[in-house]
Amino acid sequence: MSLLRDDALSVAFDQAAARYDLLVAASPGYHGHLRRSARRLGLPDAGRGARVLDLGCGTGASTAALLSVAGEARITGVDASAGMLGRAAAKDWPVGVDFVQASADRLGEAGVHGPFDAVFAAYLLRNVPDPDLTLARVRSAMAPGARIAVHEYALGGRAVHRALWTAVCRTLIMPLGRAGGDAGLYEHLWRSVLGFDTAPEFAARMRAAGFTEVRVLPLPGWQTGITHTFVGRVAA
Repeated sequence: MSLLRDDALSVAFDQAAARYDLLVAASPGYHGHLRRSARRLGLPDAGRGARVLDLGCGTGASTAALLSVAGEARITGVDASAGMLGRAAAKDWPVGVDFVQASADRLGEAGVHGPFDAVFAAYLLRNVPDPDLTLARVRSAMAPGARIAVHEYALGGRAVHRALWTAVCRTLIMPLGRAGGDAGLYEHLWRSVLGFDTAPEFAARMRAAGFTEVRVLPLPGWQTGITHTFVGRVAA
């Protein structure tokens, strides 16, 4: 099976939306890791007065992670999947949180305009057709000095990381996906991670896009060497 792209990937997420929260809840550390990456944005004063863009917000797990550390921020959640976004929007959110359906590289066409003080992108860049174009357009929507945190499956580069990822997918993630009728989406997940940048490569991609102070931060537990937080800034 080849990777899902563009409309086919959005349709797969639409179809999986009703079961998505249950599946990620079965992943040890999933929500805690998102909160850790959100903290790494380092927003002061609980985000008071900050405009935060939550790219690839899905059903709202990343939005909730942002609120846990920046409850005073104004958060715009964006996702290309109508099904995932509908699940997110149906949840109970405080004033200042809104959701918009849009592709990450076409924010302006959907009425999403900066400047944003921070961007959080979880499990997104691996799925866009052109990561360099997306990073460039996201950077153009950020204010001088704005911060970015990318939370992504990007393997550390060692053979053991590829082997562990494949073992977890084949024994847990893909069987759960098949049981829920979403086999194609979770085979895509497995293959997309193997084919994506390693952590050092993605950090270099961020630097090439013009982000400064780029750092690669590990996450604990079984995801060590598999999932990372990439933080950076726009020059002031």
